[in-house]
Amino acid sequence: MIGYLTGKIISSKPTKILLNVNGVGYLVNISINTFEKISGKDSASLFIHTSVKEDSITLFGFSTETEKEMFELLISVNGIGPKIALSILSGIKTDDLKRAIQLSDISRIVAVPGIGKKTAERLVLELGTKVSNIAGGDTTEISHSIKNEAVAALGTLGYNSKTAENVVREILSSSPDSALEELIKKALSSLNR
Repeated sequence: MIGYLTGKIISSKPTKILLNVNGVGYLVNISINTFEKISGKDSASLFIHTSVKEDSITLFGFSTETEKEMFELLISVNGIGPKIALSILSGIKTDDLKRAIQLSDISRIVAVPGIGKKTAERLVLELGTKVSNIAGGDTTEISHSIKNEAVAALGTLGYNSKTAENVVREILSSSPDSALEELIKKALSSLNR
């Protein structure tokens, strides 16, 4: 079972990405939220949900483990398949969906394209208590992933990984929303003082 992939992006569309992992091309279905997080990058790391059916094996990828957990909760609801779950996650951010389910905010869930009132009510009924197990805030996982990529890049440039990790962690604590390139530039200027 495939649970995580890191590779070079061969092509990407808002709902699909072709990822080259050590010479093997994986076609992965993604949400628009994940597409926005990886667009413009040369490589991507995705948490994978593998769906195995009689006639196919389909991969669904997410930029955060939180989004993957929400996807798996959604497909556990009767009548919601992977494609509907992916479209829900494309129409609403994970934290917003979690909050809407916890607060029984049917109108917020119905605002997602393709979701009717009955489906929204079923989500609230079946997932009301389960969504509290999902960790909040995607930012920690994004910054964790960016941190690892920045440390790896600095290691490739010949810097000690422990030193690089300390510098990157320090930069992220003062500006957690840093993009990868910006983070590497700041780290290089800090390491070359």
